[in-house]
Amino acid sequence: MSLLCLEASARLRSFTAAAQELRLTQGAVSRQIIALEARLETPLFVRRRDALALTEAGRYYLDEVGPLLQRLERATANVMALKGRGGALALSVGASLGTYWLIPRLPAFTRAHSEITLNLATRIGPVDFVNTPVDASLEFGSGQRAGLHSEFVLPLVLAPYAAPSWTAVHGKRLSARTPPAALVHHSTVREGWAAWFKLAGMAGPPEPSGPRYELMSMALNAAIAGLGVVLLPAFMADDAVATGRLLRLSPREWRSPQGYYLVYPPESAQRTSLTTFRTWLLAQAGSGSVQWPP
Repeated sequence: MSLLCLEASARLRSFTAAAQELRLTQGAVSRQIIALEARLETPLFVRRRDALALTEAGRYYLDEVGPLLQRLERATANVMALKGRGGALALSVGASLGTYWLIPRLPAFTRAHSEITLNLATRIGPVDFVNTPVDASLEFGSGQRAGLHSEFVLPLVLAPYAAPSWTAVHGKRLSARTPPAALVHHSTVREGWAAWFKLAGMAGPPEPSGPRYELMSMALNAAIAGLGVVLLPAFMADDAVATGRLLRLSPREWRSPQGYYLVYPPESAQRTSLTTFRTWLLAQAGSGSVQWPP
């Protein structure tokens, strides 16, 4: 209760307003804060006539416990609403994987598990579970996260694609003569082009100088716009190939040593919503892949 009083008092800047929200007396809220300050042996608020203000220690403490309070509130609401039958699952997922692979499959999950509400957030890189209110992360990496559960879901397998407008000028096959400026890069796998040329047994450009994009989805759209050749996974390129916006330029595929993993902290491992989603996700990942040529 003292943490709830801390959060409400800081947010509303008033013990009285916090008491009204929490349905307590002003004296009860004040006593909770005094007891918490005594336990921590440091003041958390500067008491002013016009409004409360957090001390530096108070701001630090609230920043640390705030995400935990959010998870507690969410868990309480889920249990009250669903009596443990499902609940909400907060999932962080990479933008490209979420948009092109996960979301198109979610209607089947929703039909089978209407008791679970899946909330998605997008972040680049590994999730900080301490300061981010998510239950699990579907992220690209090595799968080595200390203190966390990490389960392999999908490999990242890349092949070269370009728009018909580009191939009309430069041809439908890559070679050592392909202009370095024509190779579109994305930060997901910075070594992708060098590794692909090595796999193909070709001497790639010594210093690729093509445009660089933070997200694979941006690189995809750059290729569709005719800006060059991009390495993409089939789950992103298939629709553009089927509609004639992209052409695949080689049967050769390079598999990254990293992949997509479902990562979650130990406290999430027993959640019904996560165990249900995990089972479904791994079944989806093992359902097969598109072969080249389409």
